Amino acid sequence: VQLQASGGGLVQPGGSLRLSCVHSGPTLDFNGIAWFRQAPGKERERVGCIAISSSDGRTSYADSVKGRFTISRDNAKNTVYLQMNSLKPDDMAVYYCAAAIDSQCRVLKRWGQGTLVTVSS
Repeated sequence: VQLQASGGGLVQPGGSLRLSCVHSGPTLDFNGIAWFRQAPGKERERVGCIAISSSDGRTSYADSVKGRFTISRDNAKNTVYLQMNSLKPDDMAVYYCAAAIDSQCRVLKRWGQGTLVTVSS
């Protein structure tokens, strides 16, 4: 499986941005897609996860983004989205998507390249 994240850019505090993660390869190889982020000087943080193989597309989120970020999927396009609203300067980071073996994204299989999100006025 290969992954390609895109959609990063500069946004003002309070603004919105949508990231995309296009995944290719046999979908039998993975069951979840996770989003992570890493800010300069900070540890990598898991943002959330979406189940790919299940019919309900179950999601989970870090407390720091719950209520502001939404992960969705379009299986026909092999794409997972990260909709980010009410962005804060603390959200500024390089965002990565990763494919997981399990639908809860506990066992990561492959990482995509990151996309930079800058939140600044």
